Amino acid sequence: MLDDPLYYTIPIAGIIGLLFAGFLTWWVLKKDTGTPEMKAISDAIREGAMAYLARQYKTIAIISVILGILITVGINLWTGVAFLLGAFFSALSGYIGMYVSVNSNIRTASAAKRSLNEALLTSFRGGAVSGIAVVALSLLGVAGIFFVYQAYVAVGPADSAELYMDALFLAVGYAFGASFAALFAQLGGGIYTKAADVGADLVGKVEAGIPEDDPRNPAVIADLVGDNVGDCAGRGADLFESTAAENIGAMILGVAIFAATGNPGWFMFPLVVRGFGLLAGLVGIMTVRMRNEDESPMKAINRGYYVTCIIAAILFYFAVDQLLGGEILYFVCGMIGIALSIVIVYITQYYTAGEYRPVRKIAKASETGPATNIITGISIGMETTAMSV
Repeated sequence: MLDDPLYYTIPIAGIIGLLFAGFLTWWVLKKDTGTPEMKAISDAIREGAMAYLARQYKTIAIISVILGILITVGINLWTGVAFLLGAFFSALSGYIGMYVSVNSNIRTASAAKRSLNEALLTSFRGGAVSGIAVVALSLLGVAGIFFVYQAYVAVGPADSAELYMDALFLAVGYAFGASFAALFAQLGGGIYTKAADVGADLVGKVEAGIPEDDPRNPAVIADLVGDNVGDCAGRGADLFESTAAENIGAMILGVAIFAATGNPGWFMFPLVVRGFGLLAGLVGIMTVRMRNEDESPMKAINRGYYVTCIIAAILFYFAVDQLLGGEILYFVCGMIGIALSIVIVYITQYYTAGEYRPVRKIAKASETGPATNIITGISIGMETTAMSV
């Protein structure tokens, strides 16, 4: 089933991605942590975030094992194992994202005292660790299922559509496990984040007269802990689940096309392209840096994105040529997707950057009170959906 050498770029890309994420983590952790006062606040946030995650993951683990046993009894052993593997990798993605977050925050603040470019590099590379780990773990998990299935489980012709479909049943169990863990992480973290945020503001600003996000307010620490567990751990698990589901969904379509055309390349094409995209992203990440201190950080990030898109386009053509017979229309479809991703970036920047009309209009409306601020903000928020659709 997987005798084409190109298929082995999938696990290789995943391994390279994890090694690169480890390198970026090492690069961030060796940065200066700032003053003792900064370190005291950072330690409190990190301790709270780790305590929350340990408690949450304990609950997820217990329920995951119970569901895994039920799936094993109701379906088969391999699907139950795939479910547990998906839940584990999803939780691991969230942990990696939060670990790097709580350790890069203080280093970014310390770097900002020295230069804007150093602060950009520290924060961007710290954030890139989570994104790389999510894609790499997703690739290794899904590809690992198919490699193991072929080696130890599969019975029958190696290139039959039925065999591919049987393997996909295991992948669906994997995706279900990833979704299960992400559900707990995203919803639990989001509720905690908002509850701590509102509580801190009510106690601090309304009752005690303490400014917002002042570390003298203990509830602010809980708020910042919530930002990490919700926006980093929860988001990492959620993105992992989305990535795995996208890959498996595309592979299900690939099996159907394979059954009609007899070309097995359709089946693994989504994973090969995802692996190539990961490798392109690694190059793009390393090109992000400001040319001088007066340059906008977004320009540096955009340059990295352009580099990633160019490399991804070249590798996409290679994948189409090798797996899909070089049909130019398939390549054109991929280029449309890459081009539209760039358009989405500009739409997002237009509606969120301070130098453009939408943000300035909301700021102007705020001068007459919260009511006009809310009305203007909601209307512009709805306006943004038109361009995206």
